[in-house]
Amino acid sequence: MPMSDPILAVAQMRAAEQQLIDDGTDVHELMRRAGQGAAAWVWRMAAGRPVTVLCGPGNNGGDGYVLAKWLRAKGSPVCVIALQPPRTDAARRAAELYGGPVQPSAGDISGDILVECLFGTGQNRPLDVATQALLDHCVARHRRVVAIDLPANVDADSGALLGPVATQAMTLALGAWKPAHWLMPAAMHMGLRQRVEIGLAPITGGLRLALSDPLNAPAPDAHKYTRGMVGVIGGDMPGAALLAAKAAMHGGAGYVKLLPQQTPAVVPDALVVDTKPLPHALDDPRFAALLVGPGLGRGDAALERLAKVLAAARPTVIDADALHLLEPGMVKGRSDLVVTPHEGELARLCARFGIPAGSKLARVQALSQVSGLTVLAKGPDTVLAAADGYCAILPPATPWLSTAGTGDVLAGLLASRLATGAAPVRAAAQASRIHAQAARASGAAWNADGLVKALPAAYAALL
Repeated sequence: MPMSDPILAVAQMRAAEQQLIDDGTDVHELMRRAGQGAAAWVWRMAAGRPVTVLCGPGNNGGDGYVLAKWLRAKGSPVCVIALQPPRTDAARRAAELYGGPVQPSAGDISGDILVECLFGTGQNRPLDVATQALLDHCVARHRRVVAIDLPANVDADSGALLGPVATQAMTLALGAWKPAHWLMPAAMHMGLRQRVEIGLAPITGGLRLALSDPLNAPAPDAHKYTRGMVGVIGGDMPGAALLAAKAAMHGGAGYVKLLPQQTPAVVPDALVVDTKPLPHALDDPRFAALLVGPGLGRGDAALERLAKVLAAARPTVIDADALHLLEPGMVKGRSDLVVTPHEGELARLCARFGIPAGSKLARVQALSQVSGLTVLAKGPDTVLAAADGYCAILPPATPWLSTAGTGDVLAGLLASRLATGAAPVRAAAQASRIHAQAARASGAAWNADGLVKALPAAYAALL
């Protein structure tokens, strides 16, 4: 599987901390590690400029007191504000060890950095009126905001917003990532994300942040068939399938065939076009992977083409229009299929497979379990899940990907990676990395054709 970091829900994080305590680590030591680790990041950012620390009544506030003490010892100007006194033993001890003045209100305080330590992962309802007013006042009077663990008004497990959320310059995750660090809409407010080590034991299984999965150059004795042959099935709109095929030609496979319903007017010289009737074209035993959906259409003819592709029993990427036609009975018993829905397509799939409403993460996990499909739910937050329980959130790429045709490019890359022999989860993660790398390298205001042109350099950068 791709190299990854664990992402822990609130209950899992508490259990991991409790395990440390049960193994002999004092809770005050955990708070010291968290507060000092976060303080080191704030100190670098502040560079001697004034820092205001806004502390809540729980252990997140306790982390703030530790942070303030460490910064003050380094010579940084620090002001601590707490609307309420500490309520936990660990937070009270941290406040006592801080030993400096604590202001009950913001008054005319202003500065360069506001460090927000109100509730972290412990918040499950909107801030009360007084606390919200204090936070708003402080945010308005500081140039940058840094959240300790999570910004206020964020649900840690779902990424939902409980109330107004200030956009952070930096969010410092304590111990492990939480789902909200990477899931929309919360993720768009996180700013630079850094993780602070507190000594958690290695965590296996569960939700992951997929970081990297290096690509390989072809073997010295490779030829076009050993590298894999991809079949891209066309439909009513030939341009989308052609775009996907162009992407597949740069995704690592050795041979790409376009199986069109109607031949595009202009086709790259290196792309093979097979105009035989689809059942005969699919009889080629050399196909290592197929892609169906881009430009397929949604009528009876498209449904017939989709059925023929699935009957060919090859590893297959199902994308775009094909997702609107897909029914549960069509994929029963198949573990070699990858679906690539955007949010609207994900909603349709969940309705057809009986998946109840919930967060994106919960729906993707449930869909993969119920259907047996590998699901790459793309968007500003991309979730990858498989029927064996593997689930990961992929780091965000660039919002410039929000343009027509980029999904076709991703689907072509994924089919190409499948054709090389990569397992569905690995193929999806690798394709997403190439796609993101090409998008970042393309700069601004490009279209899908420009994204395809950037693929060879993106692939080379990931070797």
